[in-house]
Amino acid sequence: MSRTDVVRAAMMEAMKAKDKTRKDALSMLLSALKNAEIDKREPLTEEEADAVVKKEIRQTKETYESAPADREDIRSEAAARLAVYQEFAPEEMSEEQIREVIEGVLRDLGIENPAPADKGRIMKVLMPLVKGKADGKLVNLALTERMKRE
Repeated sequence: MSRTDVVRAAMMEAMKAKDKTRKDALSMLLSALKNAEIDKREPLTEEEADAVVKKEIRQTKETYESAPADREDIRSEAAARLAVYQEFAPEEMSEEQIREVIEGVLRDLGIENPAPADKGRIMKVLMPLVKGKADGKLVNLALTERMKRE
């Protein structure tokens, strides 16, 4: 079952349960997935569907954070959507898993004591390995931390 079908089934369940908030959030996610599929002109791969879900999560977080403090209606709606979207988000790598991948890349490149000058070369190999599985900021932070240890 594709991600679109899973979201559609969850939306139908929410409609049957008369859960308007959940149905609305799922409807927006389903719309984003369908639009991405239309743009691509073929079914989305798992990675592409993950990217769409992550994009929706990121946009919803921005909406929540940029809403004025006195607009509790916007903030609560965004928080509810975020909770629903998280159910369909791909599993993120933990910091420990990211560190393991970094150590593997350093071994592959033959770098024992990474220096700031090596960062570009390391990231070029590292990012394709963690793309869609880990937050780029977290990966950058872990690598910077690893370089400071030496």
